[in-house]
Amino acid sequence: MKLREIAHSRTGDKGNTANISVIAYELEDYPHLARHVTAERVKAFFSDIVRGEVIRYELPNLGALNFVLHEALCGGVTRTLALDLHGKSLSSAILAMDIPDR
Repeated sequence: MKLREIAHSRTGDKGNTANISVIAYELEDYPHLARHVTAERVKAFFSDIVRGEVIRYELPNLGALNFVLHEALCGGVTRTLALDLHGKSLSSAILAMDIPDR
């Protein structure tokens, strides 16, 4: 299944760091997200753009995971030639990640 079937996402940025939240539509799907959407899988999924560490923060009361992707925005908004200066499309991209069916 695709991640988008059980979650939505939001993205932010600061300098060369992107921040992606993955939020379960239903709180009962959070354990499935926590088990299968790891920092390692997110780093591998974005291997073409992420040059630094990926850190995952868990927010179980919100049914969410937050990922901080270091060195992910080609130097940051004021330095990059990338079309998506702020990394906003990363929230759509992560939802295409394959995860096992529940």
